[in-house]
Amino acid sequence: MALSLEEMVTKGKSKLTNKASTMKSNYDAAKSDMKKSYSELPFGPNIKAAYNAAIDAASYHTPDVEKWARNWRRKISR
Repeated sequence: MALSLEEMVTKGKSKLTNKASTMKSNYDAAKSDMKKSYSELPFGPNIKAAYNAAIDAASYHTPDVEKWARNWRRKISR
């Protein structure tokens, strides 16, 4: 049985809400990999240091579920 658009939006919002805490921990865990991969690129030490500082200072922002729903609904309705 096919789901209606609103049922799909509700299902997507539920999945995103349930996954939000895991997304933050995965992002934080990936920071060291981001820095390691960037360090292998042919940039100079100043650029690499600035990148590492930016990654260390970055914080994960929990997704806005309502914004996601509005954008997804608009995109899928085209």
